[in-house]
Amino acid sequence: MSRFDDEAKNWDNDPIHLQISNNVSKAILENTDLTNDMEAFEYGCGTGLLSFALHEHLGSITMADNSEGMLEVLNNKIKDSGIDNMHAVKLDLTDGNMPERKYDLIFTQMTLHHIPDTESILKTFHNMLHPSGYLCVADLDSEDGSFHGKDVTDVHKGFDRNRFAEKAKKAGFNDISFQTSFQLEKEIEDGSKQKFPIFLMIAKA
Repeated sequence: MSRFDDEAKNWDNDPIHLQISNNVSKAILENTDLTNDMEAFEYGCGTGLLSFALHEHLGSITMADNSEGMLEVLNNKIKDSGIDNMHAVKLDLTDGNMPERKYDLIFTQMTLHHIPDTESILKTFHNMLHPSGYLCVADLDSEDGSFHGKDVTDVHKGFDRNRFAEKAKKAGFNDISFQTSFQLEKEIEDGSKQKFPIFLMIAKA
């Protein structure tokens, strides 16, 4: 069982997770032209907080994660809500598995810092989008490793925006823009509180 499987049942009880999703969804809506006929794909969806915030503005959303625990919670939420334009799939794009269909929008939140090969996942996203489709990535700005703690070594310590933009350009994206979507304040290992900016990058295929 992964730690995300273990954390899934209590994930939505943390108000920070909802605050991040609400702020990221607001920024996406303010900076893209979403329509009710667009097909969207969320990668690393977790319990679906971001998709639930956006679903009324989209035609359909495919929500992908590799955590069975998160997907179990998500499927129960979809069933209980009666929403019919969202469906969840277990999928790990880093394994080379890619949906055959193309999408108008791909969005992902606080996921890419867990993926070792950033260049590869950006290329995969580009291949999954229709021409001029949107990619929206929300993740941590560069930080000193305090966000996850010194014992967690299998993650990126956030991303430098300029370097991330270069990777996106290399993957085929254009019209790349960044903004700070949220300032997360979190207690770190020494007991103090530290602010971690979360950027939103919007780009077009």
